[in-house]
Amino acid sequence: MALLEISVVPVGTESASFSSVVSQALHEAQRNGIRYTVSPTSTVMEGDLPALMDIAQKMHRSAFNGPIRRVVTNISIDERRDKDQRMKDAVAAAQSGI
Repeated sequence: MALLEISVVPVGTESASFSSVVSQALHEAQRNGIRYTVSPTSTVMEGDLPALMDIAQKMHRSAFNGPIRRVVTNISIDERRDKDQRMKDAVAAAQSGI
């Protein structure tokens, strides 16, 4: 199980807002039944790494719908092979030290 954090940002648009691009990207995760959570600056998904990479590519490409001609996408992958890792477990482990 892997965690993939993705941030999809359109560049050179007339508006400072890009929530519609984020919404389009989230549809890709929903269509594929992937568990995800949205933060103010990114989306974190959990699942099989090849499936997550495929969805990340679709999220990136979905930003080009409409007049957008340039998109910057940042991806961070956290993959453990020694045990099953879920988003809620990673958050709980971090918060346990507070």
